[in-house]
Order: sequence, then structure tokens, then C-alpha cells
Amino acid sequence: MLGPSLLYGFLAAASTATAYSHSTHINYTVVTGIFQQDDNATNPSTFNFTASNFGLIERSYPSDSSCPDSKHSTQWQRLAHYISTLNNKAKRNERYALFFMGRHGEGYHNAAETYFGTPAWNCYWSELNGNATVTWADAHLTETGAAQANSVNTFWKNLIKDEKITPPETYYTSPLYRCLDTAKLTFAGLDLPRKNPFVPTIKELLREGISAHTCDRRSNKIYIHKNFPSFKFEKGFVEEDPFWTKLHAEPSADQDIRSKAVLDDILSNDASTYMSITSHSGEIASLLRVLGHRVFSLSTGAAIPVLVKATTLTGDGPATPTLPYTPQSTCTAPPTIRDSSCNDCSCCL
Repeated sequence: MLGPSLLYGFLAAASTATAYSHSTHINYTVVTGIFQQDDNATNPSTFNFTASNFGLIERSYPSDSSCPDSKHSTQWQRLAHYISTLNNKAKRNERYALFFMGRHGEGYHNAAETYFGTPAWNCYWSELNGNATVTWADAHLTETGAAQANSVNTFWKNLIKDEKITPPETYYTSPLYRCLDTAKLTFAGLDLPRKNPFVPTIKELLREGISAHTCDRRSNKIYIHKNFPSFKFEKGFVEEDPFWTKLHAEPSADQDIRSKAVLDDILSNDASTYMSITSHSGEIASLLRVLGHRVFSLSTGAAIPVLVKATTLTGDGPATPTLPYTPQSTCTAPPTIRDSSCNDCSCCL
């Protein structure tokens, strides 16, 4: 498996088409029929994960007959027994894992885009560190964003107390501040098992899709550690951001390559069944593509669980060529027209 440090250098270069393969590779399949968000009939724009028990479908499982006290068990307890049964019966090269994927709460970059309008944001304001009022480079959470994360914390408290949900055994987060803070607010103070405390690992490759926007540039390692001293850095995490390049953007194909790489890394080194990932709208969309999940957009502060079957296969996986970062056009002066129907600089006249 390609090590994290080597992968950083491999992707950061991104100047020529390259390919890599493995002597073994992991194939992912989403186990459908468990959550409402797996169903094409569920509308992401109106889906409320806190009002729907994370979208968990009320149903029976083939393992219910062997579930202790099944009649009095919650849906989450019966699902946990079902997942355990699947893993007990799985082949040696197979495993089942439940990912809780959460998007960060509203950040100052989100608020700024709403204020300026998407065209003006994309071609001018997003390339700045901020304005006279706020900073959005490596954006922090707004008050609304913090409230969203605190609301999810309350939701988790109820799930653990009333629904007897199995909480995450391990936690992973993007290195960007809004995700670090969202993870902290979401899981702090929960009644977690002593053997699985909230000690998240910061994964470089869980970051948002890399664009010319300064909100996609992470802070240095010293600053992150100062603000989140209990968080762990993955091996090879470097001091300065190795990826963000001024006025250049990562192609979506490259993002999917690193999403596959970080999932492979997690699944190859973590035996947990229940895992939390705190990331971004674009990165979660990429992770879902890699897993084979249907498109499901998350609003700020939202989260969904995904039950995945991971199969390790012998032999090289498909060749995955990377593309060069693409230059981004920008406006030389603040745009004067806000047109929500337009997303490029042609509107900013």
C-alpha cells in the first residue's frame, strides 16, 4: 500500500499524468436497504437526519432470531447485532464497517459566499484571506456553525442514552479548522466507552477539494496542535500545507484518487467497525463516489451513516492516472454584479 508520506508527494506534484497500483486492492460496496439515504426516493434537500434517527429504516434483519432480547432491543441494537453477524460470517478478505460521515458546521467562508454571491465569491473574494470584518482563510465556524455542531452533540447524547446506538470506536477529521472544531463540539462530553475515547486522528487527505480559495488552505501544524492539543496527527503530517497552490485547483479525478487512498489507509490500519469522519461537502461527495453510494449532498452540520462492505482482493487495482492542477481565472477588482444564476467570472463585470 502506498504510504501517506509518499502519497502526499505524489499528489502534490500533480504536474504530469501518472498511475500507480497495488499488489492488493480494496473493493467497496454499500450495503443498501439500511438507511433512507440509500434510497433514490429520499430527497437530500429535505432529509432531516436528526428527525429520522439518522435515516435508519425500521425493519427486521436476518439475524434478529439470534439477537439477545430482540423484542426489547432498539433498532440500533438490532443493527449492531446484524453487523456483528455479517462480520462473523464474512470471508477472511471481507469486512463490514459503518462510517458516520459528518460535514462541518457553517464557516465564515460559507457566510461570505452567501453575502457576496457565488460568482463574486468564486472569482474574487475567495482568493483573499478575508475582508475588514472577518477572516475566511482556513475558516473558523460562525456562531451558527458552532450551534449546528452543538445540536448534533445533543442528538448523539439522545442516541446513546435512548436508542442504545454503538458510538464510533475511532474518529478521523480533515485538518481544516472548521472540521477540527466541528468534531470537537460534536463529540465532546458524550458518554463514550472508556476503551474508545474521543481522540480523533487528523488525516491530510480528508480535506476539502483543493481550489484557489484560501478556505481550502490549512493552517500549519503548530497552530493546529495549539488549538486542538488532544488530537493526534497521522504519521507523516508535515508542518506546512503540502497541497494548496495559489490560483490552482485539484481536478475531481485527483480528489477521488486521494479519497480512495485515505479510505484504503483507514481500513488497512484500523480494525474498528464503527468510525466517524468529519469532513467537507465536496470531500464527502468524493468519498461517497468511491464507496459506490448514490449522490447525497449534505448541508452544513449534517451527517449520514453508510454501511460498507470492504473486500481485499489480490492483484493490481485499476490504473488511476492523476491530472495536473488547473489554473483558475480570477477578477482583478471586486465584482459589482451579483447574479445567483451565474458561477463564473463572465458575470462579474
